[in-house]
Amino acid sequence: MKKYNFCPGEPGGKMTIVCFVSGSGTNYLRIVEKNPRHNYIVFTNRPGCEGSLTARSSGHPVIELDHLPFLEPAREKHGTKKIPRNCPEREQFEQNATRLIENEAGREPDLVCLAGYDQWITDWMVDRYYPRILNVHPGDTTRGYDGLHWVPSAKALLAGDEALRSTLFLVDKGEDTGPVLVQSRPLNIKKALDELESEGMEGLLNDFDELTRFTARNAIFSYEAFKSKAFEHHKRLIKRICQSLQSQLKKKGDWEIYPFGVHELISRGRVEVEGRNIFVDGKTLPPTGYRMDSLKS
Repeated sequence: MKKYNFCPGEPGGKMTIVCFVSGSGTNYLRIVEKNPRHNYIVFTNRPGCEGSLTARSSGHPVIELDHLPFLEPAREKHGTKKIPRNCPEREQFEQNATRLIENEAGREPDLVCLAGYDQWITDWMVDRYYPRILNVHPGDTTRGYDGLHWVPSAKALLAGDEALRSTLFLVDKGEDTGPVLVQSRPLNIKKALDELESEGMEGLLNDFDELTRFTARNAIFSYEAFKSKAFEHHKRLIKRICQSLQSQLKKKGDWEIYPFGVHELISRGRVEVEGRNIFVDGKTLPPTGYRMDSLKS
């Protein structure tokens, strides 16, 4: 397969970066803050969301296209929570969205950043843009810690990990299975909980100790086993703990690796992709990608 080279053109040249948002748009903001000189376009499937309002106030073009009318026939066929990822209705929505985006940009974008986007990306869009779609995940995808919201943190905690990592990856046709570009510095679980307690979130360390005693006593080492064996009390504990950890990982993980990957690696022309292999400065990255803790402080 031909090697794809991310190249902004002349040194310091501008890229056209499209950020897909569905909510607050904080990942989009962190990317822009790192380097506001690029040409940014914001696309949202949630017209009027906070991210779109922020983009307008920043002077960036905003494209809004509500996905709900497109998916209504699929909801009737499959049920609200069972709409297939690659159904024709999703593809039609994406075809309309990409047409609007490319009309605004005057061409295909250099990079698509899923920045808190709440819809699946279909194979159709992956075929159109791979390897130019980036996404960030609040967990270590190389260890299979998939899932939404706080679930990846729960999987790491139950596996006995002492620390959490965020992952920035190229979106492929799987579920958080794309080649990894960057991973965050490790966030030590106990230190993060201690820090949160010092900020006023009382009881997190006691909750953590109670939870770990329960899982050790019942030989629970996976999220699936936890769901089948845990009482409601322990389910509430793990949700509170992992939601708190996720808030820390977002700040110290997601918000660091997304701007770094976009601006320090891709927009400087340091990244090449051949199939599922990623090269930075001509060297093949390991499966864990470029780890931020390898940088000198």
